[in-house]
This record gives sequence, C-alpha cells and structure tokens, in this order.
Amino acid sequence: MNWATPFQYDFMLAALGVAALVGAVCAVFSCFLVLKGWSLLGDAIAHAVLPGIVLAYVAGLPLALGAFASGLLCAVGTGFIKNNSRVKEDTVMGVVFTGLFALGLVLFTKIESDQHLNHILFGSLLGLPRAQIIQTVVIGTLTLTTTLLLRHDLLLFCFDPGHARSVGLNPKVLNYVMLILLALTIVASLQAVGVILVVAMLVTPGCVGFLLTDRFPRMLWVAVGTAVFASVTGTYASFFLNASTGACIVLTQSGVFLVALVFGPKRGLLVARRSSKRGEDLGLETGSATK
Repeated sequence: MNWATPFQYDFMLAALGVAALVGAVCAVFSCFLVLKGWSLLGDAIAHAVLPGIVLAYVAGLPLALGAFASGLLCAVGTGFIKNNSRVKEDTVMGVVFTGLFALGLVLFTKIESDQHLNHILFGSLLGLPRAQIIQTVVIGTLTLTTTLLLRHDLLLFCFDPGHARSVGLNPKVLNYVMLILLALTIVASLQAVGVILVVAMLVTPGCVGFLLTDRFPRMLWVAVGTAVFASVTGTYASFFLNASTGACIVLTQSGVFLVALVFGPKRGLLVARRSSKRGEDLGLETGSATK
C-alpha cells in the first residue's frame, strides 16, 4: 500500500470531496461565530440535534430535517428563557443543550434501530451512502452560497447591531438568519464528524483566521484554506491509521491552530512574548510609569 492507494477507491474520493465541502462551509460560518462570540451556541445546537435525529428516524422522515428542527428549537428556547428570566445566556445554553442531548440519548437507547450510535456521535464519512452524500452536498452548497451572499450584512450585524439598524437592516431578522444558517451548517457537517466533534469544525477555522489576519476577507480565505487542508489531510490520514475520520480531521485542525497560535504574525504567543520583553526593556512593565 503506497501513498496513492486511497485514490483508487471511489468511497475515498467521495469522502475527500465531502470533507473539503464541509470544511469550507464550516470555515466560512466559523468566522462569523468567532466575531459574534457564539462559539458556545454552536456547541449547544450541535448537541441538541440528537433528539430530533432519533424522532425523525421513528417518524420515517429525513434525519437532516429532524436535526434542523431540534437545533432551531434549542436556539429559540435559549433566547426565550434568556429574555424571560434573570439567568445569563451562557448558563441557559448549558442547561438547554445538555437537557436536549440527554433526552436524545434516552430516546436512542429506548428505540430499536439499525442506526449505530457511534455514527451519529462521531460521524461516518468513509461509509456514507449515495443519498446522504447528495444530501450533504445540497445542504452544504445552499448554506455556503447563502452565507457568502449575506456576508456584508452578517458582518455588520456581528460588529455593531446598532449601526446595522441605522443603515436599514433588521438585527432581529439577521439574528434568526444566523441561527438558521448555523443549524444548516451543523446538519451539513453531522455526517462527516458527528454531533460531538462538529463544534471543533465550527470554531477552529475562524480562530486560525483571526490569529493570522486583521482583515475579514483575508480571514475568510485563511479559514477556508486551513479548514479544507485539515479536512482533506485528516481524511487521507485516517485511511492509513484506520482511525476515526472525524477525529483525524479535528486533530489536524488543532495542529494548524497551535501553529497559528505560536507563530501568528500579530497575535501569536511568540509575538506577544517579544512585545512584552520589548516593553520591559523600555521600562514599561507594570508600575514603572509611577516610579
């Protein structure tokens, strides 16, 4: 078995293509999540889709439809509780998504099905049937296209909702648009990396882009480039390692993030240490100005 062996199998070619698409979709929306500070919300919705998946299976409906409905229920429920109680948003999200995830686990153990739990939790990219590949491509392409078309409005909403309102945009509508796009992004990614690891796909690329550039267009390109690289490399490596494809993708993304964190041109650890050392050399350490 040599380096070209994976390309001789149709299922590997399909997996590489789907992985690249999912990586791009997650990377684009990841930039908005990082700027808006919605990383925890992405984690919440990703876990909250499980009961919807199980109920959709029982009803004979597409699993993606159940996941989308359950994800929206989590988002809307979180907003309702936050607006009608004194509990902070992050606390509400923790309660709601763990409750829904636990409900999904209970339903899954009580309902007999041919769906293996590990495939839902960790993904099954190398074993996707043709119907699910088409479903992922359609949802992913729709989500990616919509996000890119609305990127200017979403960017303004993320940075300054008040200014967005002043130029004629409706922040409430944009808020729900972002929630819908978030749910669709998660649904598109479930088949690849599963419920547990999808949050890494939604957060890491945006963090890498944020560390490497100050301009949003470049941030998008950096996030997409590193995410696609990690998705394809992780999928390729999983073939030889005989390991979980989703886990290999996320590990590769984590490695890219560590490199960006250490060597980032403006926000990396090495730059931060040099700046701190330069400040000490100039007598700018804490308290020096008052001496």
